[in-house]
Amino acid sequence: MKKLIAQLMKFGVVGVIAFIIDYGLLALLTEAFGVNYLVSATISFTVSVVFNYVASMRYVFTHKEGMSRRREFIIFVVLSVIGLGINNACMWAGVELLSVHYLITKIFATAVVMVWNFVTRKIFLDAGDGAQGQQA
Repeated sequence: MKKLIAQLMKFGVVGVIAFIIDYGLLALLTEAFGVNYLVSATISFTVSVVFNYVASMRYVFTHKEGMSRRREFIIFVVLSVIGLGINNACMWAGVELLSVHYLITKIFATAVVMVWNFVTRKIFLDAGDGAQGQQA
């Protein structure tokens, strides 16, 4: 249980940094450059995913023995694309259906996607305790 809590804490730190990248770029693109919030959300999410991959696979999850880095990256990208779909669906629903400001909606969308990311990465990418010390 202590290892899971430590892993969740590391995931949280990486997630906060990724959120700052995502949220900051979303606001910058939309406010400073007039880019549509859904286009901005897609761009900012994608940039944060690149950071998140590098940091998560280095500091949070343990590389699965026998899984190539290429396959690991492909799985990460597929899970992230699904996360992007969840993110944009939440963004659209919050802004268009509920009339909530896009920056407030983004906080809720991030929380939903964060749960998706942790659970699916833990299932598909983390070797768990069986490969101690083999951080990616």
